[in-house]
Amino acid sequence: MNDEKSLPKLPTGIKGFDEIARGGIPEGRTTMISGTSGSGKTILGAQFLYSGIKNYDQNGVFLTFEEIPKDIIRNVRSFGWNFQNLLDEDKLAFVDGTLSPDQHVIEAGIFDLSAMMARIEYAIKKVQAKRVVIDSIGAFLPRFVDKHLIRHELYKIHSGLRNLGVTTLITLERIDEDGNAGRYGVEEFVADNVVILRNRNENEKRRRTAEILKFRGTTHQKGEYPFTIDTSDGLTILPVSAMELKQKSSTVRVSSGVSKLDEMCGGGIYRDSITLVSGATGTGKTLLVTEYIKAAIESGEKAILFGAEESRQQLTRNAESWGIDFAKAEEQGLLKIICRYPEMIGLEDHLLLIQRDIEEFNPRRIAIDSMSAYERVSTNKSFREFVIGLTSHLKEKEITGIVTNTTAMLMGGESITETHISSITDTIILLRYVEFHGEVKRGITVLKMRGTWHDKEIHEYTIDGEGMNIKEPFRGIHGILSGDPTYTFVDERERLDEMFDE
Repeated sequence: MNDEKSLPKLPTGIKGFDEIARGGIPEGRTTMISGTSGSGKTILGAQFLYSGIKNYDQNGVFLTFEEIPKDIIRNVRSFGWNFQNLLDEDKLAFVDGTLSPDQHVIEAGIFDLSAMMARIEYAIKKVQAKRVVIDSIGAFLPRFVDKHLIRHELYKIHSGLRNLGVTTLITLERIDEDGNAGRYGVEEFVADNVVILRNRNENEKRRRTAEILKFRGTTHQKGEYPFTIDTSDGLTILPVSAMELKQKSSTVRVSSGVSKLDEMCGGGIYRDSITLVSGATGTGKTLLVTEYIKAAIESGEKAILFGAEESRQQLTRNAESWGIDFAKAEEQGLLKIICRYPEMIGLEDHLLLIQRDIEEFNPRRIAIDSMSAYERVSTNKSFREFVIGLTSHLKEKEITGIVTNTTAMLMGGESITETHISSITDTIILLRYVEFHGEVKRGITVLKMRGTWHDKEIHEYTIDGEGMNIKEPFRGIHGILSGDPTYTFVDERERLDEMFDE
């Protein structure tokens, strides 16, 4: 949606971009798309043209200085974009500015740009184009001797296209991720708008981000936003940090799957809440997730279980040992189990796939086991963006979510508030081992629950063939959460009395 009355904006049709651009790019102006090799410049340009034709009835012209049109047509087919049909229908035109193999680039003091501009103008009029992409101007600029000539010629292109009334994207190569927008240091000063695409190597994985460096005469969202590229949607920007806290808040409660835990939560968990289950390995996090999925199945609600550490067969087998038939639920269309190793792709891709899975299956509940697996393959910033993007999407859809997190210490002591998940989730359930008179027991407590009363005591629980059984609170023992339990004299006296009576 445009927020500028004086300067109309043109929707790009690129998912997420128009949101950070607050409606799209300024109409009738030139936008530089700058980035290093592999950052997605050509894909963005091609998607801008394809979306304009298909979604907004705006024909386009593609001027290429690097790849020949035939190669571009073949490459974009992997995204489902049939440029050949658009050419045949006179909705798209190519202008080939590539050098033939026997041509050589010769620097000259004067280079006649008139012929090239005439070809562009002819193509625009032929298909009545409203959108133009020039890819990549960096292959054209070495034909000029110095920066002054480069700036002058860029200005001529910029002015000529504006006079033709088209909205133009010009892709431009940059040398590194944090330097000037262009190779010559003058390109960004000529264009009305500049967008930077980055392709950083973080933790041995590539992470792409987009930043609107400037929009002349209009506003835009500031900062870098992660994006991903795949064959389903092309380039998709995930504007996590631009999201606003406008989600609905439900008062409807649903069952966690464990009746005693529902009592501890004041009657169940809220419909649109996100619950974090934190505990050391073996404390029963996956079991609690299984009970939660079982509650959804028994109430006829569709659920998705995302596994990041165990396979579908392992999760199904574990559920069977507690008397829960996941395979039958899948056959009935109530459950979908999706397992992907976090190391396979970047977090932006994981988030996009999760959102697609939710759109396709339309569940009322989801569970992720475990978030720790995603955290270990990411940076702090990318993981936090992943969590915010996921939780915001669930709340927008009013989907109940439960995620697990594995703590490093067996007996507690680790602060749950140090993780990126804790401050974003609505409910935190802690599962802890408790050393009690030389015996290892398990304890559960509701650490946080927004908007309602909850039980604040630490209860003992056991795990057997029927699932989780929550018992009475621990008495006469302190320091469970810190991992350094101490016992009161009264409790020890009572224990000795019980032993003597026996």
